[in-house]
Amino acid sequence: MSLRLRLFLILALATGGIWFSAVLWIEHSTRAQVQQVLDARLAEAARMVSSLLSDRRIAMAGEGAPVAIPLDAHGDYAHQLSCQIWSLQGSLVGQSEGAPQAQLSAAHGTGYSESTVDGETWRVYTVENTTLGVRVMVGDSLAVRDKLVSGVIEGLLLPLAVILPLLAAAIWVSVGRGLAPMHRLAEALRLRSPGDLGPLPAGPVPAEMRPMRAALDGLFGRLAKAREAERDFTAFAAHELKTPLAGLRTQAQIARIAPDEATRARALQNIERSVDRTDRMVRQLLELSAVESAGEAPGHADLGRLSEEICADLTPLAEARGVLLRSDVPQGASAPLRASGFLLHTALRNLVENAVQASPEGATVRISLQGGVLRVEDAGPGIPPELRARVCERFVRGTAGGDGSGLGLAIAAAAMDRLGGTLELPQSIGEGQRAELHLPPA
Repeated sequence: MSLRLRLFLILALATGGIWFSAVLWIEHSTRAQVQQVLDARLAEAARMVSSLLSDRRIAMAGEGAPVAIPLDAHGDYAHQLSCQIWSLQGSLVGQSEGAPQAQLSAAHGTGYSESTVDGETWRVYTVENTTLGVRVMVGDSLAVRDKLVSGVIEGLLLPLAVILPLLAAAIWVSVGRGLAPMHRLAEALRLRSPGDLGPLPAGPVPAEMRPMRAALDGLFGRLAKAREAERDFTAFAAHELKTPLAGLRTQAQIARIAPDEATRARALQNIERSVDRTDRMVRQLLELSAVESAGEAPGHADLGRLSEEICADLTPLAEARGVLLRSDVPQGASAPLRASGFLLHTALRNLVENAVQASPEGATVRISLQGGVLRVEDAGPGIPPELRARVCERFVRGTAGGDGSGLGLAIAAAAMDRLGGTLELPQSIGEGQRAELHLPPA
């Protein structure tokens, strides 16, 4: 169902409901007012007849048929009234034309009453003229009253039958005009090129659409940044892969034309080193992609076991560089995680691998736990002050030279961000650098 049709139905039903309620209220109010007015006319007619009798302007019958009572002084409604004059002894002494033969009201006394005569219900007002010894009764049929009320309601419903279709058309057109800014926005979005991620054109916007417009502009801004980061990532990755590949080609040419065995062996060693560097960078690129797409999997991490596994995995690398790996994380230590444990494993492994790569031969890389902070300490040269602010960016190396790709700290920072924790690199004092993984609170 379209939004326009939904709004139209809501407004049409609401308007129809209000009109229906108004008709019911008018019917009830009109009926009460008509009853009040007609009751007043009954009393007025009865008193008028009693007054005419007292003034001898209407003669009462003595013997024989009752005298006819004229009731033409009040217009058309008077023709619907019936009048009877009864003596206090119970004989009919006068009646109007069309009045029933039976007594209009059997109630004694004066005032209003209702009675059923010949199967028809009457509303009657009675006046006693004690001077003349008669009782004057003026009544009208309730069916006549209902007909009068129905006529009033029909007079309201007939214009309503004409107005409602016009009102529905007006609502349909108004809803369409009200939604016109949304249609213009949709058309502007449809006509935008895929590469256009700038803000929407400036112009007057309804207050209700400003949050949506601001959200779209924010989304376009984030998409533009993500696309720019993707382009930079692709360019940096291509450059970083090109460098070892060019070195591999050069060293292969040197090995092929080497004049002696020592030159050939050195070239092959450089080839192996370039392959290792390329392999590490490809692995880190895959890890970075996995970190950015890791889903939610809350649980607990066994920090002691995690630290030992990483040390076991990196022992061959550490032995090749003459570095000792040491884990001081107590057994049984655990921490709650808000996301996949793969993220913490990736962050800690990259920090330890960076520490091994940065440490000189004979140094020790130590993993420890203090409170909710995992620490990795090395004996390397540390991070230069001029690089400290950018060291967690992709392809930014924290040390001059070396075989790193500049992805390790970026991966660790991204993984901790997904976990809800942080990576901190305190200022090194003396030799070495300390990296801290602040785990998220429970």
